[in-house]
Amino acid sequence: MRLWTAILLTAALASATPAFAQEADEDVGAVSSGGLVAEAVPTAMARAVDGFIRPGYRDLVERTGALADHLRPLCHRPSPQSLARARRAFSEVTAAWSRIEIVRVGPVLDDNRFERVLFFPDRKSTGLKQVQRILAENDETATIATSLRGKSVAVQGLGALEYVLFGTDADELLDAPDGFRCRYARAIAENLTSVAAELSAAWENPRGVQAAWKAPGPDNPLYRTQGEAATELLGILVHGVESLRDQRLRPVFAGEITPKPSPGHPKLAVYWRSGETMDSVAGNALGLKALFDTAGMRALLPADRQSIADSIDIVFNDLIASADAVDQPIDKALMNPAERVKLLLVLRNANDLLQRLNMDFGAAIGLGAGFSFADGD
Repeated sequence: MRLWTAILLTAALASATPAFAQEADEDVGAVSSGGLVAEAVPTAMARAVDGFIRPGYRDLVERTGALADHLRPLCHRPSPQSLARARRAFSEVTAAWSRIEIVRVGPVLDDNRFERVLFFPDRKSTGLKQVQRILAENDETATIATSLRGKSVAVQGLGALEYVLFGTDADELLDAPDGFRCRYARAIAENLTSVAAELSAAWENPRGVQAAWKAPGPDNPLYRTQGEAATELLGILVHGVESLRDQRLRPVFAGEITPKPSPGHPKLAVYWRSGETMDSVAGNALGLKALFDTAGMRALLPADRQSIADSIDIVFNDLIASADAVDQPIDKALMNPAERVKLLLVLRNANDLLQRLNMDFGAAIGLGAGFSFADGD
């Protein structure tokens, strides 16, 4: 890393202490009363649907389909080259999912679809043990996508597939054509394609969820007012940043959120086996910013509160840049002083962004100081 970059990162983290996650700039939350620009809400919701959500799920359909296509030649004619192509296709799926997974509302919550795509966090390694059991017992019912769907969500998504492609004994994929491990991987990919297609179809239906998003009103079963719709949109961003910070990053520090190198718990990180942890974090941040920008959420703010959107844009860019700057796998980054500083900067930027969205933006559109997304108010 260049010396100047190191100086900038170190300076930015001069106040990084175990309590840094609670700190905030003095001006955060210091906004006067304002109000939601209600007439801008339907347009923002429509832009979110047509410009971000629908294209995001279409991309997921395309990427999961390509993954299944790459696994077929790996199973029929295993080689280092076909394995490398399958692994690259897996990374493209995790990238596509990382951008759209921030939308944790609507059809993705039906039929456990979110968990079918990604069962995370896997507390107590329950899912891992189930995947290992399938591999140890050569459970043939797991090699057919339709029967795999009836099993635990933990054995049919990206976490399971990552273990099959990158985990212990993954070299078995090269042993012989049509081996059990590869056929299981192919079934997972086909199941992912099916779930992605369901999600895309649900959002493409003009009389379905998109209709509710585009027309808030008293007869709308989801959003009776413009304020409820705006709250849903802002809530996606708030919860997305919370998940990035509290599920994807904080646990790996094992409570040692300081610049001092410490091994932490890298195996609690998402996609640690494939080395995609920080790419996924960056993907989450990119998805959040794309939703904010595509929906045109600054239009929801009163004219005298537009500076809030400007500051949010700056912090979004800082968050994305800091996540992209982490060059090493998560286990090595935790023990490398320079890389650990970068990880801490990601956390600090996430905390800053959360405060600006939840407190500044929320207050400016009329959500009171006592409002809590976590409480579902």
